Amino acid sequence: MLDGVSLDQLRIFVAAADEGSFSAAARRLKRTQSAVSESIANLEAQLAVTLFDRSARYPQLTTQGGVLLADARTVVGAVDCMKARAKGIAGGLEPELTAVIDVFFPITAIADVSHEFRNEFPATPLRLYVEALGAAVQPVIDGRASFGLVGSLPTLPDGLLAERITSVEFVMVAAARHPLTEHHGLIPREELARHVQLVLTDRSDLSNGREFGIMSPTTWRLADLFAKHAFLISGLGWGGMPLHAVKKDIAEGRLIELSIEDIPPGGLKLPMSAVYRVDAPPGPAGRWMIDRLKQCSG
Repeated sequence: MLDGVSLDQLRIFVAAADEGSFSAAARRLKRTQSAVSESIANLEAQLAVTLFDRSARYPQLTTQGGVLLADARTVVGAVDCMKARAKGIAGGLEPELTAVIDVFFPITAIADVSHEFRNEFPATPLRLYVEALGAAVQPVIDGRASFGLVGSLPTLPDGLLAERITSVEFVMVAAARHPLTEHHGLIPREELARHVQLVLTDRSDLSNGREFGIMSPTTWRLADLFAKHAFLISGLGWGGMPLHAVKKDIAEGRLIELSIEDIPPGGLKLPMSAVYRVDAPPGPAGRWMIDRLKQCSG
């Protein structure tokens, strides 16, 4: 019976879980509610697992359903990725490759791969933008960029696919003379809240109403990572930085890595993904660069 599980059933399962009701899933998929209910019931019978508890007003994902939902997302995502790759390949070589690089991604890795890119695609000019948060995604949505390397925006809008590339180490730091560096032991959040936190601001509207990693009520917002770095060195506040950007400063004592409550020793791992539109995936040159970056980061 498991061989009979279809991709359509898995898409309906994912939509029902995401939307929180069969009727909402039906609207999203442009199906009837009865067709959604029947598809999920058939899937449950084939899997011999109850995916949703229907005893309440709205169906609730069961524990087993939650486990299988992750597998369903993987299958659906892999098929969508394969279709996007095929579409990109069939579209022919791009006249120009435009990409957006998240400011947290090490630009030296891009430069290294770009040397090979120039040899592989000598007739294809390369145009790169460096942005943060939603501004690293907006050009992809607008069609101004083939893909983006994105990490600092935790959630993506609909219509985009993401392929994991690597992860970047992210640490909290302050200047050696900053008061937080004198704290003994783990720094509690209430202590952090007494000091200015330096954060990146979003040049787009994609993160409106949402805050990521804000731990202090007093923030200074900068749209440029280099400006944030300079402000940190000057002791104007504390904040998070990709380790590769401050490693030398930490080694030479200009910045001190802060040990903060609820943040593991050595900082956080920030996932970085190649993001592109489902309906306009990268062509051969963009696909080559994405795959090459995966190899370099592996």
